[in-house]
Amino acid sequence: MATYLVTGANRGIGLEYCRQLQQRGDTVIAVCRSSAEALDALGVQVETGVDITSADSVAQLAQKLQDTRLDVLINNAAIVERISLANLDFESIRRQFEVNAIGTLRLTHALLPQIVSGGKVIIMTSRMGSIADNTSGGSYGYRMSKVAVSMAGKSLAIDLKPQNIAVAILHPGLVSTRMTGFTTNGITPAESVKGLLARIDDLTLENTGSFWHSNGEILPW
Repeated sequence: MATYLVTGANRGIGLEYCRQLQQRGDTVIAVCRSSAEALDALGVQVETGVDITSADSVAQLAQKLQDTRLDVLINNAAIVERISLANLDFESIRRQFEVNAIGTLRLTHALLPQIVSGGKVIIMTSRMGSIADNTSGGSYGYRMSKVAVSMAGKSLAIDLKPQNIAVAILHPGLVSTRMTGFTTNGITPAESVKGLLARIDDLTLENTGSFWHSNGEILPW
């Protein structure tokens, strides 16, 4: 049994991570700004009031968990705000960077002392952060912030390898959640997380730093 910490745990993919991990017998620490009835019903440890854009908030969480050993940190918290060239909103772009890229790195750095040797750090990114795969343009803040967090994950993979900590950079697929407007073209959170957990279970120091689709495909940068 391993201990997993999941951010953005109150809905969507984060909630499904918590559900499937709890079902298979792992210990789950669910981190979010505010909880939800579905999360509370799982019976996992829930840490609310955590804002990954706030250094003080993240430091308080790290202090609270200072005696907890983490096997896997899943950085799932993210926001998306649709921005086209015709309606550029630089404050929106800044917000997405603060949450999706800087917030993820801030939390990971703060919790590194809690991650065991042989542990894993998971960076939830998006295929929309692939430069080679971008054929439609737009979504400036989201695309740019996901490129940034993927680069953070690649650097973490290099820097943490001597500490025996592996890093995966994961795309969940097109998932039917609130973030995607519950698209009818997407897969379910359950299907996505089943694949994501398979990628996490297969993560080693030999394949650390890989950019994976939940289905196992290696994605282009």
